[in-house]
Amino acid sequence: MRYIIAATLALGAIACSTPAADPPAAVRDAAQAVGNVLDSWKKKLDDPSAKPDSVSLSAERDAISITSGPAGIYYKSDMKAEKDYTASATFSELKATPQPVEYGLFVAGTNLDKDTAHYTALLVRADGKYRIVSVDGGTQKTIVDWTTAGPMMEPKGAKTSNTLTIRALQDGLHFLINDKELHQMPRLEAGEDGVAGVRVGPGLSVQVSKLDVKKFP
Repeated sequence: MRYIIAATLALGAIACSTPAADPPAAVRDAAQAVGNVLDSWKKKLDDPSAKPDSVSLSAERDAISITSGPAGIYYKSDMKAEKDYTASATFSELKATPQPVEYGLFVAGTNLDKDTAHYTALLVRADGKYRIVSVDGGTQKTIVDWTTAGPMMEPKGAKTSNTLTIRALQDGLHFLINDKELHQMPRLEAGEDGVAGVRVGPGLSVQVSKLDVKKFP
C-alpha cells in the first residue's frame, strides 16, 4: 500500500510541475498583430518634458484608442498623403470632459519628430464645433476659427462619433465632416505633401478607426 501511495504522490507532483499549455495559435497571432499595430505608431507631445507613459494607446482591429495626458500628434511614418488623395478617419470621444477639447485629422505632415514639425489639421470638439489650423515649428496659424459644424449636429446635440476627411484634388484642399464639405483652400497654403495622422488634445479618451489614405489614379 505504501508503494501505491508514494507512486500516486509522485505522479501528482509531476502533474503540478507540468508547465501550463501555450495559448492557442489564434490568440498568439492576435496579440502579435496588436503589438505590431502599436509599434507602427509614433507620437510627438506638445510638452517635450512629458513622460512617455503620460499617454496610453491600445489597438483593436482597425481602431486605436488614445488616452492623452498632454496634447500631441500620433502618426505612422509610412502613411503618406501625396498627389491627389483622400485622408479620413472616424473619431469617437469615449469619455466626456468638463470642457470641450479638440481632436482631429491632419495632413501635410513633415519633420514631425523635430521642433520644426509642420502639418495642417481639421479639428473638432464635443460641442459640435470645428476649426482648421496650420502648425509650423510650434507656431499655430488659424485658417478657420471655431464655428459650428452642421454635419456634427443632431436634435439632441452634437454626435459623439464623426468621420473627418481631408481631400486633395489638383490645386485645392477640401475639408469634410460626415461627407459634407465645410471649407476649401488653395493646396499650397497647407504646405507640401507629407504624412497624415491625428491630433488629440489634453485629457481626452478618443477612439480612431478606419484611418486611411486613398490615392486617386
